[in-house]
Amino acid sequence: MAWLHITAPRGAIPTATSKCCCGRDRSAIGRTKVLALIEEHEAHRDVCPWRHPAAHETRKAS
Repeated sequence: MAWLHITAPRGAIPTATSKCCCGRDRSAIGRTKVLALIEEHEAHRDVCPWRHPAAHETRKAS
């Protein structure tokens, strides 16, 4: 499974961490980068080898 942890205190620089059981571990600092990480985290659901092992094996063989 995947986790997205966002910290955005009022008046401070936001940070975020995206982790997944497949080994994906990303972080971002700043509003623009945090928003991009949120999008990447959501997109990762469709390509995660841990969540979709058969799809990953098919791509790997190609």
